[in-house]
Amino acid sequence: MGAYIILGLIIFLLLVIVSNIKIVPQAQIYVIERLGAYYTAWNTGPHILIPFIDRISKKVSIKEQVVDFKPQAVITKDNVTMQIDTVVFFQVVDAKHYTYGVENPLSAIENLTATTLRNIIGDLELDSTLTSRDVINTKITSILDMATDRWGIKVNRVELKNILPPREIQDAMERQMKAERERREKILQAEGEKKSAVLVAEGEKESQILRAEAEKESQILRAQAEKQAMVLRADAVREQKILEATGEAKAIELVQTAYAESLIKLNNACPSERVIKLKALEAFEKAADGKATKIIIPSEIQGLAGLAAGFKSITVDENK
Repeated sequence: MGAYIILGLIIFLLLVIVSNIKIVPQAQIYVIERLGAYYTAWNTGPHILIPFIDRISKKVSIKEQVVDFKPQAVITKDNVTMQIDTVVFFQVVDAKHYTYGVENPLSAIENLTATTLRNIIGDLELDSTLTSRDVINTKITSILDMATDRWGIKVNRVELKNILPPREIQDAMERQMKAERERREKILQAEGEKKSAVLVAEGEKESQILRAEAEKESQILRAQAEKQAMVLRADAVREQKILEATGEAKAIELVQTAYAESLIKLNNACPSERVIKLKALEAFEKAADGKATKIIIPSEIQGLAGLAAGFKSITVDENK
């Protein structure tokens, strides 16, 4: 009977020991209290808990967490009320401070985000609020990160998820955007028409330039053609005159050659004085046939003329 009791005690002790062997998973930290006071923080791996003395106070996740807070009513500098909801990205960096620093960390972060957002938006007008998301995100992140250090929390990023102005403000903004789009459309249309007119004018200008250049080239070609034709005609006339002059020169040369040969033949024939006088008369006859108004008659020919006249008078007397 005693053996069973001892065996039961041994089994009970083994069960107690086994039940107090704790394995901390990845990305978690266990906060351990000993006799009601903070003792240590267990990281990833196996650990042994002392029964009835130590206890796990809190299991803390050190992964980055995302919390989407409900929309908060804020008022801008120009007294416009709007609804803004935020998304906070944070991570626990100190498990002890996270466990004992604040009772409800998420509620504390939410309230701190709401008050910080109201302070920042209160210094901005509506238009600046709508166009300065990055500035607002940076300011909120910086303020929350400093405020949550004592809670063992690091705020990595804060994003403004939605900014919802009142319905009448939205309608006014839509009308404004519509007017702006219409204005841009008119500007674009006017710029398009301007560019079209410029292109048409440039095209007409280039067309006129091309036509002028074509006319210029045509006149140049016509002038060159006329010049070449004149040169060819001048060359032809020059060649013709050269040929005519050459022909006349050859004709004169032939005439002179024939005349010289006739003189040679006449000289070789030893003509008598009567024959020479007869040739002189023939030459005078040819000279008298011209259009000259004055004729100089050689003395030899005058004597022959007197001789002819005397011969004529004798002949007449004899006939009578």
